[in-house]
Amino acid sequence: MAQVDYKELKKGGFMRQVQKDRFSLRLRVAGGQMKADELKKVYEIADKYGQGYVHLTSRQSVEVPFIRLEDVEAVKRELAEAGLQPGACGPRVRTITACQGNAICPSGLIDTAELAQEFDQRYYAREMPHKFKLGITGCRNNCLKAEENDLGVKGGVLPEWNTDRCTYCGLCQAVCPTKAIVVDRQAKTLAFAQEECVYCGKCIKSCSTDAWTGQNGYIVSFGGLFGNRISIGRPLFPILFSKDELHQVIETTLEFFREYGKSSERFGNTLDRVGWDLLKDRLNAALADFRGQAKGECV
Repeated sequence: MAQVDYKELKKGGFMRQVQKDRFSLRLRVAGGQMKADELKKVYEIADKYGQGYVHLTSRQSVEVPFIRLEDVEAVKRELAEAGLQPGACGPRVRTITACQGNAICPSGLIDTAELAQEFDQRYYAREMPHKFKLGITGCRNNCLKAEENDLGVKGGVLPEWNTDRCTYCGLCQAVCPTKAIVVDRQAKTLAFAQEECVYCGKCIKSCSTDAWTGQNGYIVSFGGLFGNRISIGRPLFPILFSKDELHQVIETTLEFFREYGKSSERFGNTLDRVGWDLLKDRLNAALADFRGQAKGECV
């Protein structure tokens, strides 16, 4: 009887259950979106090879439990025919999670669905020292809890005030969650403490005269953990406005983790061990080089 390589099966998305020779199949899903015909195929596989139900994971994927060992190859073939793939498990970049973003949600500031697809194509299943989670949330409401991820991306907007359009109604002050805006209606003055701004964009959305405008961008956090140890991810630089810069940050971060991370050590633990400033310096240098190259190309 051939020996079963359970590690390889897990790597390919088939995870052992407590029941002998039964596996839970995890599917590759980007940003929580699946097409209707893909869902139909999942239903067929669950009904034919499982026990007629699926599990929706905490990271927006789908698992089909109770796959028999002897059916694994058949399941792979049927998935491939439908354009579906098993998910990545083990020490790799895991399922990319995302909220619905500005394509659907009125609060959304970035296109999270498009970004999730890009992340999936660029980074998904890369070999790492330990599992690495990427999550995207569209605004400061933080429905996808960006700071729980090894690297989280949150939509934001840096406000800019136009004095000529302002009526000094005070509504922007009323909606600002950090009280970064102070309006004196009688004196017709407005003070904006940008260092207190959290890039939520509520001032812009509330302004009926378009006195507040802004540039949308990406707030990035690093080192989040929500497992045996809980740690909130930290931002290491201000908001980014270029998607190319965002990808440069992610590439630099993954390279950093591969260089300094130990086997079975989560990214946040690596940062605690080697020092957060080491990553911060690496990121700032990478961004400076990238911006310098971009500037040179424009000359």
